[in-house]
Amino acid sequence: MLYRKEIDGLRAVAVASVVLFHAGFSWIKGGYIGVDIFFVISGYLITTIIVKELDEKTFTIAGFYERRVRRILPALFFMLLCAALIAYYLLLPDQLERLCKSAISSLLSVSNYFFRIHAGYFAPQSDQEPLLHTWSLAVEEQYYFLFPLLAVLVWKLCASFKKGALYRARYSLFIALIITGITLSLAYSEVWIRLSGDHRLFYDTIGRVWELLSGSLCAIYLLRRAQNKPSRLISEICSFLGFTLIIGSFLTIGESPFPSRFAVFAAIGAVLTILFASPDTAIGRTLGSKAFVGVGLISYSLYLWHWTVFAFARVYGVRSAAAFLPLIALSLAIAYLSWRYVEKPFRNRAFLTRRQVFAFSFCAASVFIGIGGGGTHERSAVAL
Repeated sequence: MLYRKEIDGLRAVAVASVVLFHAGFSWIKGGYIGVDIFFVISGYLITTIIVKELDEKTFTIAGFYERRVRRILPALFFMLLCAALIAYYLLLPDQLERLCKSAISSLLSVSNYFFRIHAGYFAPQSDQEPLLHTWSLAVEEQYYFLFPLLAVLVWKLCASFKKGALYRARYSLFIALIITGITLSLAYSEVWIRLSGDHRLFYDTIGRVWELLSGSLCAIYLLRRAQNKPSRLISEICSFLGFTLIIGSFLTIGESPFPSRFAVFAAIGAVLTILFASPDTAIGRTLGSKAFVGVGLISYSLYLWHWTVFAFARVYGVRSAAAFLPLIALSLAIAYLSWRYVEKPFRNRAFLTRRQVFAFSFCAASVFIGIGGGGTHERSAVAL
């Protein structure tokens, strides 16, 4: 797909808000909403790739999951390995046991439900969970398991009527399904909040699907829009409005029950920015600048590393926001190294073939799960 620098810039905005919020800067009280921006971006990118390949008849499930494995797992393995080594020497036995359990849940793509049971996102002690942030990876991975299958089903169904109106209407059918999914997911989250008012919804995949699907809707619209681009004035106004909604959400929304109606403003902001920001607009040029793109490129590794570094620091009493400034710098340095020497090589198909990358990932995950299971078993034996 066509590379858009402004999307990497939007990633930079999202990850910066999350890092600053987790560092304890009170002025960005809604910084955790950066994860919601990531969800919209992920939905947009994934759907663009899937639909283009389906139209070109080059899409395969194996190819899709190969890209996801190359993108997500090597950097995650690297972070988990380092976290495990540090935890072995620094954490108390009960903390180490929790780390082992959370590592297993993250590798099985269910850490959002593990932490839903064991650690509320805004709970006082949750900031000492080194792997708490993997909940968002689990949500995305669960989405990746189902959404491609739905897309293939729609395209295959319509392809069986290749000469009829249904095939020509495959985009419309897909859009209708996406809008239905957005409506049901948002309604689910809103009803949950009104009935319970608690924060358990924060980790719930069903309550988050509408954000990912919003990005999917952006992808379909842009693919169908083709050359019918909006005027420069419309693009400037809409991209500015979208970016303003994002920043406003960061600065004004506190620890509200999420992701109900309180997340809508940020999601709409991300949608407008994706749809209308371009090198021809002020927002697009800003997001496409070298500084924003540079942070955006390492945003995944930065997201993985910053929370783990912060959590270990908090275990040993680091609390003030000022004390986290050098930790932010450390996280940036590690993120760059992770991006440069882990992410980039594993994305290169000349480095590992599809079969090799799947085999490596399966073996590495099995080793981590085995070690994690051994750690929890050893702790249980000591307790007995």
